[in-house]
Amino acid sequence: MTSVLVVLDVDSTLIEQEAIELLAEQAGSLDIVAAITHRAMAGELDFAQSLVERVATLEGLDSAALEQISARIELTRGVHELVRGIHEADGRVAVVSGGFHELLDPHATALGLDAYRANRLEIVDGRLTGRTNGPVIDAAAKEHALREWADLFDVPLHRTVAIGDGANDLEMMSAAGLSIAFDAKSLVRERADLVLPERDLSSVLAVLGLRG
Repeated sequence: MTSVLVVLDVDSTLIEQEAIELLAEQAGSLDIVAAITHRAMAGELDFAQSLVERVATLEGLDSAALEQISARIELTRGVHELVRGIHEADGRVAVVSGGFHELLDPHATALGLDAYRANRLEIVDGRLTGRTNGPVIDAAAKEHALREWADLFDVPLHRTVAIGDGANDLEMMSAAGLSIAFDAKSLVRERADLVLPERDLSSVLAVLGLRG
């Protein structure tokens, strides 16, 4: 049996930025998208609807820009130590994101994550259409992913850890055995089992007794 499953949010948790804002900056819609993102993460807007509105502003963006934008992503301090420490303890690390596979996948592969899931951008004739493909990764989908991976890796729910910062992380955090608010919005801090204000993911290892 796997010792523990740690599932992280991506934007502003695994990484320092909001991925869609990097895309919006390239598309010239950053101010609009940043305002919607802020309200969605604070729980003021339905996430799925906010995603539709934000992605619509990306219509026409050349898909060739995706690789360059992914290369600009900065991993949060302590990510490598966290993944290594969990793996050394025979645990699994996964991420589930309201962002996009096109930006996440290279980093997930390089980190050696055990599972990862995100939205997919629709691309036609080399340009973004302003829509996504497939089901939206919203709060319910994040919870479902945590439960699915717990079953896949044979980890009882009480041995799962969910780490997030926004309102769309609350359902998976509620389902997990331990919920950690990481540099999070006030709504998330209020409901989490534990609050970590410092942006260093390696501190999770001490919480789990894997580092002195």
